[in-house]
Formats: sequence, structure tokens, C-alpha cells
Amino acid sequence: MLVFLARLGLNRAIKYPVCRFLGDNLSEPLDTIDAKILDLIQKDASLSVADIAERVGLSSSPCWRRIKRMEEAGIIQGRVTLLDRQSLGLGFEVVANVKLALPSKENLEAFENLVRKWPEVMECMTVTGAVDYIIRVTTTDMYAYDKFLREKLLGSALVSDVQSRIIINVAKRTTAVPLGLVSDYVPAG
Repeated sequence: MLVFLARLGLNRAIKYPVCRFLGDNLSEPLDTIDAKILDLIQKDASLSVADIAERVGLSSSPCWRRIKRMEEAGIIQGRVTLLDRQSLGLGFEVVANVKLALPSKENLEAFENLVRKWPEVMECMTVTGAVDYIIRVTTTDMYAYDKFLREKLLGSALVSDVQSRIIINVAKRTTAVPLGLVSDYVPAG
């Protein structure tokens, strides 16, 4: 499907393939220019609007409007700086399967509220299967994890079982979403 957008001052229409995901909050569908903008931002959030505009072939104002539209729609949720955990002495990482004693609605909400207060927990996901949650925990070392496990995780009456897996090596970790699955635009590797 193609969308024909007329550019100011041009007598011809420019074709931009439309993104397969239209989004519930968008006033107009995402196109390949939007996908290029998203790809640039998710790889380097420090780029200026002028830099992004130049790379996608727009002037700054239309580029800024596209970014603003995607922020307002919730597609762009924020911009962060990624830190090197190893350099900060936070190289011990664990994935833990957590089973609640009684997985009721109230207990699920109570556990999620607790986890939000624990800075060691980098991610907490509700999952299907034999456990209720998988959490990713970052600490300084095994002793700090043991303290977290005993005092916080098992210290909660909500938790009945924890199975911990120490991460030895990370073969891949990315924060970039696979835009090629929802857009004809395929980001450069």
C-alpha cells in the first residue's frame, strides 16, 4: 500500500510505503520516513532534530512534527543514556523465576508494587507456565545478590519459590525494536 504525499513546492507526489502497524493513537499511519526517524532515535537519542532531518531527507520543522506526533502517540516513550554496568561495578546479573505463594489479583499487584521499589530489579515480567514472574536483577556480586534474595525477595511473604540463574555471558542485548517487522524500511545493520 502506498501513500502519496504532496510536498510543498513540488508538482509531483512522493511515494512513502506505509508501515504495517497503524497504531491506535496516531492521526495518520507511520511511513518509511517515520521508521527511519525511529531507527535513528533508538540507536542514538542524542541526535539533534536537524541531524535526523538531514539523514531522512526532510527539513527540521516537518521532522520535528513527526517526532512530536510519535511522542504524543506513545511510540516514543522517552530517551535515555545506556550505562556500562561492568564499568560501574554492577556486573553480576541474575535471571530469577519467581513463584508467588498465592497468585491472586491482589498478590500480583502487591508483588509488582514491591518490585518497582527495588532498584536491583531491572526488569519484571509476568509469564505463563510454572512460575508467575521472571525478573532480571543486577548487583555488585554474588553476596549482594544473596542479600537481595534473602532480605527482599524471600523476605516477602508473597513469594513461595525462587529459582536463580546467574548470567555468565550475554550473546545479544539490544534496546532497538525490530522495525523491519512492521515497516518496509529495513534499518541498516
